[in-house]
Amino acid sequence: QVQLVETGGGLVQAGGSLRLSCAVSGDTFDYYAIGWFRQGPGKEREIVGAITSGDQVSYYGDYVKGRSTISRDNAKNTAFLEMDSLKPEDTAIYYCAASRFRLTPTIFTLEKMYEYWGQGIQVTVSS
Repeated sequence: QVQLVETGGGLVQAGGSLRLSCAVSGDTFDYYAIGWFRQGPGKEREIVGAITSGDQVSYYGDYVKGRSTISRDNAKNTAFLEMDSLKPEDTAIYYCAASRFRLTPTIFTLEKMYEYWGQGIQVTVSS
């Protein structure tokens, strides 16, 4: 069973930055694309971005594009989400998820493409 564990959340001031990690265990990390999603208070879960396996191409949701970077370290079985210029509206529970599908710009946003999910981690951005 593949397990994902997010770390690095907490309270951040507006204008600051965050770095979340997603540690994956239970299978060969290289086989999986990793996606990041978030769910703000009273909102539906939405895509932040994703990184493919193999060629490690990154895709981003429109509202974080330009201030987010998703990366992965296959030697450490870990993926990362870095965001800067944080705003109070970035407050959310952030989830990482793993996919065996070949993600493309048209499908990386779809939750059904991801078979395994972490438990989520809270990020609160104070104004």
